[in-house]
Amino acid sequence: MANFIQKGVKNIIQKNPHDVVFLSALRTPVTRAKKGGLRDAYDHELLAAVLKATITKFPNLDPAKIDDICVGTVLSELGGSKAGRMAANHVGIPTTTSFSTTNRACASGLQAITNIANAIAIGQIDVGIAGGMESMTRNYGSRAIPTELWGEMKDSPIKEARECIMNMGITSENVAERYGVSRADQDAFAAQSQQRASQAVQSGYFDKEIVPVTTRWVDAEVPESVKQVTVSKDDGIRPTTTVEKLAGMKPAFKTDGTSTAGNSSQVSDGASAALMMRRSTAAELGLTSEIIGKWAGSQVVGCAPDEMGVGPALAIPKLLNYTGIKTEDVGTWEINEAFASQALYCIRKLGLENATVNPNGGAIALGHPLGATSGRMLATLLHEMERSTQELGVLSKCIGTGMGMASLIVRE
Repeated sequence: MANFIQKGVKNIIQKNPHDVVFLSALRTPVTRAKKGGLRDAYDHELLAAVLKATITKFPNLDPAKIDDICVGTVLSELGGSKAGRMAANHVGIPTTTSFSTTNRACASGLQAITNIANAIAIGQIDVGIAGGMESMTRNYGSRAIPTELWGEMKDSPIKEARECIMNMGITSENVAERYGVSRADQDAFAAQSQQRASQAVQSGYFDKEIVPVTTRWVDAEVPESVKQVTVSKDDGIRPTTTVEKLAGMKPAFKTDGTSTAGNSSQVSDGASAALMMRRSTAAELGLTSEIIGKWAGSQVVGCAPDEMGVGPALAIPKLLNYTGIKTEDVGTWEINEAFASQALYCIRKLGLENATVNPNGGAIALGHPLGATSGRMLATLLHEMERSTQELGVLSKCIGTGMGMASLIVRE
C-alpha cells in the first residue's frame, strides 16, 4: 500500500500537509440527450464552461499554477484529447498546463480524479483539475459498441471475452434474474430516485454545484432557426413519476425482462470539473479556507462482464479494507444508478441503509453522461456531506466490460 494513504478513521480525518484536497467541484446541468437543453452543445464546449467557472471562482489563483488537467470521456471523437486541450487554452489556462483524457467507461471521471490525486500525492504535480465531459447526443450510437472487432475476439472460446460487448441492459437483466431483484422493487427504487431529485431541486441543493451554460438551440424542424439559450437546471427529472406509472412501461431489453426506460439511467449530456491540490500548496497560495474536502483513496476491481453492475459491491469492500474503515463509518454513499437492478443489488449486498444512499437521487433521475457522471456525483456528495455534517462519504461506479471502482471522500 502506498505510504501516502492513512488507514483508520482517526488518521483519515486528520489534516496533514500532504493531503490531497478539493477546493471546488462543479458541473453543468445534466440534460437529456437528443431532447434536452444541451443537445446542440459540443462536449468540449461543456468542458470549457466548467473549466472557466473553476478558474473564475478563484481569481487569486494564477491559472499557470495548474500543472495538469485530466478529463474522463468515453465517446468523444479521437478520445477528446485535442478538443479538450483546445477548450482549456480557450478559457485562459496557459499552454504550460498539460492535458490528458482517460477512458475507464462509466468510471472515467472517477479515474481522472484518481489520476490527478495520485500525481499530487507522489509529488509529481502540486495543482490539478480532474474533469469529465460527454455529449451522448453527438456520440452515442454506433460508438457505444465497436462496429469492427478482431475476428478471433468475436469468436473467442473464452465467453468472458465475448461478453465484454454485451448490451448493458442485458447485464442488468442478468443481475435481476441471478440475485432476485424484482420488477416491483426496481420501479419503487426508480420512483424514489425521481422523488429525491425533485425534492433536492425544490430545496436548492444543486444550486452551488451547477454552472449555467449559454449555448445554441437549433429547431429540429427549422434547422436554419438558431437561438441562444442559457441552461441552468437538470432537465431529466420527472417529479410526477410514480410506481404505478413505471409499472406500465414495457421492458426495454428483453420481452420478459424487468429493466425499462423508467428504471434505468438516462442517456445524457454534461461536464464536470474539480480543482485539486496538496494541502500545503493551498496554504502557500492562501487558499486553505477554500478547502471543501479531501481524497482519501481509490480502489478498482474486475468482475464478470455479463453482470458488470455488481462492481460497487466488490470495489467498496476493497476500498474499506484499503483505508481501514468500516461500513458504519461512512455517512453518505453515492452509488451510480446505471440500472435500478444493479444499484439495489449492491445496496443489499453491502447492507447499506437506504436513506444514506443517493439521498438526492441518482442517474435514473438526473442522467448519466458517462465521463462526466463521476464529477457530478462528487459535487453532489461533497455538498450533501456539508449539509448533513457527515465526515466520510464514498463514491462508487459499476463499469462496462465488468469492473467496479470506489473512492473515499472526507468532508472539511
